[in-house]
Amino acid sequence: MTSFWTGERVRLRGIEPDDWTAFMRFARDEEQLGDLLHPPRSAEGYRAWAKEQAAAPNDSDCFQLVIEAVDTGEAVGAVGSQRADPVGGWFEHGVTISAEHRRKGYAAEAVTLLLRFMFAERRYRRCEARILAHNEPSLAFHRRLGFVEEGRLRDRVFLDGRHEDLVVMGLLIDEFAPPHAPGER
Repeated sequence: MTSFWTGERVRLRGIEPDDWTAFMRFARDEEQLGDLLHPPRSAEGYRAWAKEQAAAPNDSDCFQLVIEAVDTGEAVGAVGSQRADPVGGWFEHGVTISAEHRRKGYAAEAVTLLLRFMFAERRYRRCEARILAHNEPSLAFHRRLGFVEEGRLRDRVFLDGRHEDLVVMGLLIDEFAPPHAPGER
């Protein structure tokens, strides 16, 4: 039996202290996309964060995992659940892939593994994604996975000197179609 966390292209795993350089690279790539703008963090700040994440207890439905390429073992991105409401049955996910590894199927497979886990093992019924309106590649990616645009929060985010809309997309467990559905492996 193969691991639940391993697909054809990716393996999802916990964050290790040595992953700090990958997360520093992911943050730089996200900033260049125009999706995040945070004050610069030092290399030591990334080291301390990764060390803290590696030692954190794994007992919550909010977590972040490294996306590792099966063929090379390289950390190519991250995926996780940022918010979760077990009573309401919904969670929000996020995914990032380093610039040089985009459009190779890593994100789709990683998100599918995450959705399988949250829907089948944690019994959530709904997943949400919040995407900046200018990020057409991410919007298209989520549509391909079956997410539906459910709303637009106008001028919700202030980034790079201007306000921008935030698009809310959702996927219900019943829309998570085979071959991705729980039980289909």
